[in-house]
Amino acid sequence: MIIMVDEKAIEAAEQQYGRLLRQQLERVERLKHEPDWTDYSKLDKLIIGVCGGDGIGPYICAEAQQVLEFLLADKIKAGKVEIRQIDGLTIERRAAVMKAIPDDTMAQLKQCHVILKGPTTTPKKGDPWPNIESANVAMRKELDLFANIRPVSVPELGINWRFYRENTEGSYAVGSDGINVTDDLAIDYCVATTQGTERILRAGFEYAKKSGGNYVSVITKANIIKTTDGKFLKLAEQVAKDYPGVTWDDWFIDITTAKLLDPVRRGKFRVFVLPNLYGDIITDEAAQIQGGVGTAGSANIGKKYAMFEAIHGSAPRMVSEGRAQYADPCSMIKAVAMMLDHIGETEKAHRLDMALDVCVQFEKKLVMTGRSNGATGDEFAKYVMETVQRPDLAEVWQQYVDIAVQNAAKQ
Repeated sequence: MIIMVDEKAIEAAEQQYGRLLRQQLERVERLKHEPDWTDYSKLDKLIIGVCGGDGIGPYICAEAQQVLEFLLADKIKAGKVEIRQIDGLTIERRAAVMKAIPDDTMAQLKQCHVILKGPTTTPKKGDPWPNIESANVAMRKELDLFANIRPVSVPELGINWRFYRENTEGSYAVGSDGINVTDDLAIDYCVATTQGTERILRAGFEYAKKSGGNYVSVITKANIIKTTDGKFLKLAEQVAKDYPGVTWDDWFIDITTAKLLDPVRRGKFRVFVLPNLYGDIITDEAAQIQGGVGTAGSANIGKKYAMFEAIHGSAPRMVSEGRAQYADPCSMIKAVAMMLDHIGETEKAHRLDMALDVCVQFEKKLVMTGRSNGATGDEFAKYVMETVQRPDLAEVWQQYVDIAVQNAAKQ
């Protein structure tokens, strides 16, 4: 048998690969000259951009914005905080200009310090939309939001997890730039840089140290993906030496997904640090244990900018079925709590977290079902705001947590 190879296809693929390599090496040089962290306490005015996105995004984002404005009312009135509405992230607008984020929208985003963003639609094969890049991925890369942070808490199960997912590299770094070498061969890429990997590892170890958790689990598949995942694990070993008080170990991604369901092991985990794709998948599993992806918020942190969002998608089916007003805003309200904590409003963030626990996991006076037999998002947002104001909130929250832990111990 004579095997024929398409030399022209190989040459074209080599040229495209060369362009990608140059882009990534240029990025490495930029990473070597990163800006300092933004000090929010030194700003004359903090500018918060609010982007509704599309699908259910504008609904749940508006409800979260209610909570945000309620908790920052004093700062807004004093002119210390400005909230700006930014449009342009609907799939219709993005498809019209054939960009993940329109240029004018990106310019407005860059004028903000932090961003509250609703879900956005990312086209997939078979959709009526062109194959444009994810707005999330584009924003993370353009604003260098390298750390995707997702907390998950279920007190009655002993779960208190915080995931540090690398946000700008891995399998998503050049996700729309893979190569169809021939009709029979398609190749995508996974990117790992020393600078990008080290900073996400340090973020996770630093949080473990400051929070008192003192335990980090580094998640890879380095036994199979030996180059990029191997680099991630090797750098973890080096970074860990700078944190002698933090215990750490490494796990493979497949067994980790199982151990999150293990009632004996899962309560021992605290901080996870992991590459992009693994973090995207496993945090959905973790959120499901907490009560579903609708309950989980997400922070996307860079040194200059930060963006806060839900971890789920835009659910266009809910819109087409006339159910958007019943979409659960918990994930976006959780994102507000993470934003408040990030900008230094720690006490307000803590009260909002406690209120969400009371409303979602304990009292459940209003239940979100996604349909007319449950509460609307607006009703739920008002329920949360009422709970935040309760003078006995801390005591009630602690009582519920104690009861939940006792019940779990009996099982």
